[in-house]
Amino acid sequence: MAADRYQLWGGCFDEEPSGVLRRLNDSLAVDSRLYKEDIINSKAWANELHISGHLSNEDNHCIQKGLEQVEKDIEEELLQNQRLKDPEEDIHSVVERRLQQIAGDAALRLHTARSRNDQSATDTKLWMTTALQRIQLEVLKLIKVLVHRADREIDVIAPSYTHLQRAQPVRWSHFLLSYAWMLREDVLRLEEQRDRLSTCPLGSGAVAGCALQINRERLAEQLGFKRVTPNSMFAVSSRDHIVEFLNWASLCGIHLSRLAEDLIVYSTQEFAIVRHSDQFSTGSSLMPQKRNPDGLELVRGAAGLLMGDAFSFGCVLKGLPSTYNKDLQSDKEILFRSYDRLTDCLKVATGTVSTMQVDSKRALECLDPGMLATDLAHYLVRRGMPFRRAHHVVGAALRRASALGVDLQSLPHQEYVKICPEFGSAEDLQALFSWEASVEQYSSTGGTARLAVRDQILQLKQWLQQYSNAC
Repeated sequence: MAADRYQLWGGCFDEEPSGVLRRLNDSLAVDSRLYKEDIINSKAWANELHISGHLSNEDNHCIQKGLEQVEKDIEEELLQNQRLKDPEEDIHSVVERRLQQIAGDAALRLHTARSRNDQSATDTKLWMTTALQRIQLEVLKLIKVLVHRADREIDVIAPSYTHLQRAQPVRWSHFLLSYAWMLREDVLRLEEQRDRLSTCPLGSGAVAGCALQINRERLAEQLGFKRVTPNSMFAVSSRDHIVEFLNWASLCGIHLSRLAEDLIVYSTQEFAIVRHSDQFSTGSSLMPQKRNPDGLELVRGAAGLLMGDAFSFGCVLKGLPSTYNKDLQSDKEILFRSYDRLTDCLKVATGTVSTMQVDSKRALECLDPGMLATDLAHYLVRRGMPFRRAHHVVGAALRRASALGVDLQSLPHQEYVKICPEFGSAEDLQALFSWEASVEQYSSTGGTARLAVRDQILQLKQWLQQYSNAC
């Protein structure tokens, strides 16, 4: 085999892999991102081999010191060049070759009883352990911003929509908190995933396990895992943790996309409730007056790409024979891509929400008396009328107002009484046409009344407190 590169296999091969196969096979451009994890993995493995009596103290010392130097060298090169120029096919080969240059023959003992199958699976899990903490922090930052704005803007009353048609008046805070609660569920799901992720594959070998007597539980503890995988074939072939993350990222992306869509709509000149800051808007190359919410549109579009990544990796796994197959090499490319994309989307969403301006006056102007039709029905219910009948009565009032070219508030009192004698005095009816009074009716848990919204804010603040150091 070629003398200018270090390969972890090939002793029985007479010829080099073809160039086209190398282009498809080599993964260094992707998995170089795992260099720190691969070195952590290797240091723990060498240490366990030493403790178990399979590696001398001198060799272990050489390997440990050599790996520290390798990590430092790779880190400096990546800072300067953004990529490694080594000829090897993957980061595992790069680390071993560089280690041999520093530690000599001791490096040749590092891979004793270890396979790239369990090595790579462990590297990826180590990376994900840290990455999931980082992305969880980004979700928490967005929740914190939503809660802060909800607290500050609790007096803003705006229209809510169903079917994108005006529905009922709500506090703007109630709208913001609806997304805070969605994202809180994302955090809880990620917590569950992080616990399942904490299972160490190292020591499973290529497929059958480790032929040397080692203590896998001790090894897992060194690496920060809570437990070990119970079956070596499962350990090297399972990518459930990646599927789970991709599906989680897809769902989180959907939540961000829906928030983006709402804020895009509310920022149109037709709605004009929201104005986005210059930092998260762009202009038109032709029309000078344009202010485009491109950041939110990119977030909205990214949701489809995240869903596509989740689906595509499921297709890779479908029908694979046990245990490790090279098809699985695509796991890291998709994992890193989805992680990077979602992280950027979270940062854009957080920045957009924290810097946008809300026009409370315009929000009120978007309300119309017809949105209080349900309040009229509730008024009749409180006077003893069955709701289904009250619903029809108010519908008749809406028809009559439309025929006269007026809104519900301007419909003459005598018209109400003609439709239904149970309508009370003109003063009682007029008292219903108050946006504040309307929202204050919904005081039960989860409602849009001030106290109910305050309770939501308090709950979320108390929940966020457990992550206060991270935020």
